[in-house]
Amino acid sequence: MIPKSHPRYESLILRKKIAEGVEKGIVHITGLIAHGRGEAFDYLLGEKTQSFASKAARAAAAFMRVAKKAVISVNGNAAMLAGKEIVKLGKETNAKIEVNLFHRSRERIEKIIRLLESYGGENILGMEGDARIDGLEHDRAICSYDGIYTADVVLVPLEDGDRCEALKKMGKIVLTVDLNPLSRTARMADVTIVDNITRAIPNIRKEYKKIRDAEKIIREWNNEKNLQQALDFICDRLRNLY
Repeated sequence: MIPKSHPRYESLILRKKIAEGVEKGIVHITGLIAHGRGEAFDYLLGEKTQSFASKAARAAAAFMRVAKKAVISVNGNAAMLAGKEIVKLGKETNAKIEVNLFHRSRERIEKIIRLLESYGGENILGMEGDARIDGLEHDRAICSYDGIYTADVVLVPLEDGDRCEALKKMGKIVLTVDLNPLSRTARMADVTIVDNITRAIPNIRKEYKKIRDAEKIIREWNNEKNLQQALDFICDRLRNLY
């Protein structure tokens, strides 16, 4: 039992969720490593949404607003940490949800789909495996034709760099949530939200409801500049700690 008085209570609760996800067969064991890496960067961000992350969430919402066919890609970590919010975002933006895994297994896809359905998700894609992402080898290239393969905008939180790059080469707009502003995913995506997924997804929902001129937001968006602001913030915070 983690006491609410603990100074890092929320972070420890998220860590516990990921561990439970491994026990339930929803999160792959390597997801623990990925979460730990993200947790370290979140600590550097002060474990709260900074201004550059809010701007990125607004840009992501704008791209989803103009999308003809938006798809939200979900892996085990994303499902455990923000599954309920992802389902809400899908419904509010009319985006499809697809379970897409690096370490793919039918059993784990089924478990993630059931989890998302328990949150109200409907018609969750992922089991079909009837298309492949161009330029990728092995099972991680497998996707749904009616989902990621034919989407124009794909939100891929907690994604790996190779897949992000491959989706870009297919001509898709890629939106991502990545606490590491130095990662290949962060640098390859059209919009990178440097924030914890538990805060980023609700922020996209909030911004989506407020948008009046999505085209203007998109025209003015500069992902490279926003990533630099994130790096500057981390560097300044480290300097000020000592």
